Amino acid sequence: MSAAGELVEAVDVDGTVLGVVTRAEVRDRGIRHRTVFIAVLDGAGEHLLVHRRAGWKDVWPSAWDLAFGGICGVGEPWADAAERELAEEAGLAASLTWVGEGCYDAEGVAEVAHVFTARSDDEPNCPDGEVAEVAWVPLAGLGAWVAERPVCPDSVALVLPHLAVPQGC
Repeated sequence: MSAAGELVEAVDVDGTVLGVVTRAEVRDRGIRHRTVFIAVLDGAGEHLLVHRRAGWKDVWPSAWDLAFGGICGVGEPWADAAERELAEEAGLAASLTWVGEGCYDAEGVAEVAHVFTARSDDEPNCPDGEVAEVAWVPLAGLGAWVAERPVCPDSVALVLPHLAVPQGC
Protein backbone atom coordinates (compact mmCIF):
# COMPACT_ATOMS: atom_id res chain seq x y z
CA MET A 1 0.00 0.00 0.00
CA SER A 2 1.28 3.50 -0.80
CA ALA A 3 1.72 6.02 1.99
CA ALA A 4 -1.30 7.93 0.64
CA GLY A 5 -3.47 4.84 1.09
CA GLU A 6 -2.27 4.14 4.63
CA LEU A 7 -5.17 4.03 7.10
CA VAL A 8 -5.22 6.65 9.85
CA GLU A 9 -7.54 7.35 12.76
CA ALA A 10 -9.51 10.59 12.59
CA VAL A 11 -9.76 11.90 16.18
CA ASP A 12 -11.26 14.78 18.14
CA VAL A 13 -9.20 17.15 20.30
CA ASP A 14 -9.30 14.63 23.16
CA GLY A 15 -7.90 11.86 20.95
CA THR A 16 -11.21 9.98 20.76
CA VAL A 17 -11.37 8.01 17.52
CA LEU A 18 -14.12 9.26 15.22
CA GLY A 19 -13.38 7.00 12.27
CA VAL A 20 -10.72 5.71 9.93
CA VAL A 21 -9.57 7.59 6.82
CA THR A 22 -6.63 7.41 4.45
CA ARG A 23 -3.46 9.40 4.93
CA ALA A 24 -4.29 11.20 1.67
CA GLU A 25 -7.60 12.34 3.19
CA VAL A 26 -5.78 13.53 6.32
CA ARG A 27 -3.51 15.69 4.17
CA ASP A 28 -6.12 16.85 1.66
CA ARG A 29 -8.78 17.77 4.23
CA GLY A 30 -6.64 18.65 7.28
CA ILE A 31 -8.24 15.89 9.37
CA ARG A 32 -7.10 15.70 12.99
CA HIS A 33 -5.06 12.55 13.65
CA ARG A 34 -2.75 11.01 16.27
CA THR A 35 1.00 11.62 16.06
CA VAL A 36 4.08 10.98 18.16
CA PHE A 37 7.25 13.02 18.60
CA ILE A 38 10.53 11.64 19.95
CA ALA A 39 13.18 14.16 20.96
CA VAL A 40 16.57 12.42 21.08
CA LEU A 41 19.06 13.76 23.60
CA ASP A 42 22.64 12.64 23.98
CA GLY A 43 23.55 10.55 27.01
CA ALA A 44 24.52 13.63 29.01
CA GLY A 45 21.30 15.43 28.10
CA GLU A 46 23.21 18.41 26.72
CA HIS A 47 22.57 18.06 22.96
CA LEU A 48 19.45 17.46 20.87
CA LEU A 49 19.56 15.37 17.70
CA VAL A 50 17.74 17.40 15.04
CA HIS A 51 17.13 16.49 11.43
CA ARG A 52 16.22 18.09 8.13
CA ARG A 53 13.26 16.46 6.43
CA ALA A 54 13.57 15.09 2.91
CA GLY A 55 12.48 17.44 0.14
CA TRP A 56 9.77 15.03 -1.02
CA LYS A 57 7.86 15.05 2.30
CA ASP A 58 4.21 16.12 1.95
CA VAL A 59 4.31 18.48 4.94
CA TRP A 60 7.14 20.97 5.55
CA PRO A 61 9.57 19.49 3.00
CA SER A 62 13.25 20.27 3.67
CA ALA A 63 12.43 21.93 7.01
CA TRP A 64 14.38 21.11 10.15
CA ASP A 65 12.65 19.12 12.87
CA LEU A 66 13.32 18.94 16.61
CA ALA A 67 12.00 15.40 16.91
CA PHE A 68 11.57 12.19 14.98
CA GLY A 69 8.05 10.87 14.72
CA GLY A 70 4.94 10.59 12.68
CA ILE A 71 1.41 9.35 12.38
CA CYS A 72 0.18 6.53 14.63
CA GLY A 73 -1.25 3.44 12.98
CA VAL A 74 -4.86 2.43 13.48
CA GLY A 75 -5.16 1.00 17.00
CA GLU A 76 -1.43 1.43 17.62
CA PRO A 77 -0.54 2.36 21.21
CA TRP A 78 1.28 5.68 21.55
CA ALA A 79 4.53 4.22 22.90
CA ASP A 80 4.58 1.51 20.22
CA ALA A 81 4.17 4.17 17.52
CA ALA A 82 7.03 6.17 19.06
CA GLU A 83 9.35 3.15 19.12
CA ARG A 84 8.44 2.30 15.52
CA GLU A 85 8.92 5.85 14.25
CA LEU A 86 12.29 6.22 16.01
CA ALA A 87 13.50 3.00 14.43
CA GLU A 88 12.11 3.83 10.97
CA GLU A 89 13.29 7.43 10.76
CA ALA A 90 16.49 7.41 12.80
CA GLY A 91 17.45 3.74 12.93
CA LEU A 92 17.69 4.03 16.72
CA ALA A 93 16.36 1.90 19.55
CA ALA A 94 16.27 3.60 22.95
CA SER A 95 14.20 3.69 26.10
CA LEU A 96 11.47 6.28 25.79
CA THR A 97 10.17 8.64 28.45
CA TRP A 98 6.73 10.17 27.97
CA VAL A 99 6.96 13.91 28.67
CA GLY A 100 3.60 15.30 27.58
CA GLU A 101 0.87 15.69 25.06
CA GLY A 102 -0.89 18.43 23.17
CA CYS A 103 -2.79 19.53 20.10
CA TYR A 104 -1.50 21.41 17.09
CA ASP A 105 -3.78 23.15 14.59
CA ALA A 106 -2.34 25.33 11.83
CA GLU A 107 -1.38 25.38 8.17
CA GLY A 108 -3.75 22.52 7.26
CA VAL A 109 -2.30 20.24 9.93
CA ALA A 110 -4.42 19.10 12.88
CA GLU A 111 -2.90 16.62 15.29
CA VAL A 112 -3.18 15.24 18.79
CA ALA A 113 0.33 14.33 19.84
CA HIS A 114 2.22 12.53 22.56
CA VAL A 115 5.79 13.66 23.12
CA PHE A 116 8.60 11.38 24.25
CA THR A 117 12.29 11.81 24.90
CA ALA A 118 15.02 9.24 24.35
CA ARG A 119 18.71 9.21 25.27
CA SER A 120 21.31 7.93 22.85
CA ASP A 121 24.90 8.62 21.90
CA ASP A 122 24.54 6.49 18.76
CA GLU A 123 24.64 8.14 15.38
CA PRO A 124 21.41 7.64 13.45
CA ASN A 125 21.47 5.82 10.12
CA CYS A 126 18.04 7.07 8.94
CA PRO A 127 17.02 3.94 7.03
CA ASP A 128 13.68 5.04 5.55
CA GLY A 129 14.96 8.01 3.54
CA GLU A 130 12.71 10.57 5.24
CA VAL A 131 15.73 12.36 6.73
CA ALA A 132 18.10 14.39 4.55
CA GLU A 133 20.55 15.55 7.23
CA VAL A 134 21.13 15.31 10.99
CA ALA A 135 22.95 17.47 13.52
CA TRP A 136 23.55 17.54 17.26
CA VAL A 137 22.57 20.97 18.65
CA PRO A 138 23.60 22.08 22.16
CA LEU A 139 20.48 22.71 24.25
CA ALA A 140 22.16 25.89 25.49
CA GLY A 141 21.98 27.30 21.95
CA LEU A 142 18.74 25.72 20.77
CA GLY A 143 16.67 28.91 20.86
CA ALA A 144 19.12 30.73 18.57
CA TRP A 145 19.41 27.67 16.32
CA VAL A 146 15.61 27.54 15.87
CA ALA A 147 15.44 31.28 15.17
CA GLU A 148 17.99 31.01 12.34
CA ARG A 149 16.37 28.36 10.13
CA PRO A 150 13.05 26.94 8.97
CA VAL A 151 11.87 24.47 11.62
CA CYS A 152 8.64 22.46 11.59
CA PRO A 153 6.20 24.60 13.57
CA ASP A 154 4.46 21.62 15.16
CA SER A 155 7.68 20.37 16.74
CA VAL A 156 8.47 23.89 17.99
CA ALA A 157 4.99 24.15 19.53
CA LEU A 158 4.75 20.63 20.93
CA VAL A 159 8.33 19.50 21.65
CA LEU A 160 10.31 22.60 22.59
CA PRO A 161 8.29 23.27 25.79
CA HIS A 162 9.29 19.81 27.07
CA LEU A 163 13.04 20.30 26.66
CA ALA A 164 15.12 21.66 29.51
CA VAL A 165 16.54 24.56 27.52
CA PRO A 166 18.77 26.83 29.65
CA GLN A 167 17.37 30.35 30.13
CA GLY A 168 18.76 33.18 28.03
CA CYS A 169 18.91 31.16 24.81
